[in-house]
Amino acid sequence: MLPCINWLQPFLALLSSTLLTRGHNCPSSCLCPDHHTVDCQGQGLTSLPSPIPLDVRRLLLSDNWIPWIPSDFLVLYSDLVYLDLRNNSLSVLEPGTLSTSSRLVFLDLGSNNLTEIQSGTFVESRSLIKLRLGNNPYLSLVEEDAFLGLTSLRELELERNGLQGLDVGVLEPLTSLRVLRLEGNPWVCNCHFAKLFVWLTENCHKLPMGMEGLQCSLPMDGRLMSLSLLSEASFRECRGYLSLTDILIVIFSGISVSVVAIIASFFLASMVHCFQRLGKAGQADEEEGND
Repeated sequence: MLPCINWLQPFLALLSSTLLTRGHNCPSSCLCPDHHTVDCQGQGLTSLPSPIPLDVRRLLLSDNWIPWIPSDFLVLYSDLVYLDLRNNSLSVLEPGTLSTSSRLVFLDLGSNNLTEIQSGTFVESRSLIKLRLGNNPYLSLVEEDAFLGLTSLRELELERNGLQGLDVGVLEPLTSLRVLRLEGNPWVCNCHFAKLFVWLTENCHKLPMGMEGLQCSLPMDGRLMSLSLLSEASFRECRGYLSLTDILIVIFSGISVSVVAIIASFFLASMVHCFQRLGKAGQADEEEGND
């Protein structure tokens, strides 16, 4: 019996440690009003607090100086549904950071120093309903597949960032979107903006401030113009406009056609040459027969 108990002691110690971490330990300088909430707001943190209970559901980390999130941070917190990282010093989201956040419903990354949102950043966040990315003044790029997989997203905030343009393909996967905030960005009304303008016109009911709340600068003189004063006719000069993707397709198609033409010409030339040689051989045989 005693050897059996000795064998179980390490296992029991590990189990006890795990249970303590799952809901009873609270990080220093933080408050834990219940077993599922960790509140570390405004504590001057420069890194993520530790230890965080494994069964945390609401993690409040706003108003700190946290500069980055490890890519494996959310692996252990499978019950997390609410994550507030507003007003920190985040400049980049590492690939895979949100790949295990399948239960996350609310995510606030506003008022940080993000510069871009890469493709596939939220690909596994299928339960996400509200995503705040506003007030990131250096955020100037959102890649086309950045929001791929967010089929449940209803509210997206991208206001007061550094966006001059936005590919329509970024918004098309958001089939459940109800609210979209885009005001306060330095939009430029060029031909790249034309497709976004058409999309916004068709979905203006999703804009809390309507088209009147959005402005863009005219490429000619930089004068600000409300989108409500523009129409599709304002972009009529862009009807023949080709995007970089279109140009690459045209170039690739031209190269492909040229290669096919060269191969076909070589094949035909080879066939003609073969027939000529066969014809000469036939004539030589006839002459030898006559002799």
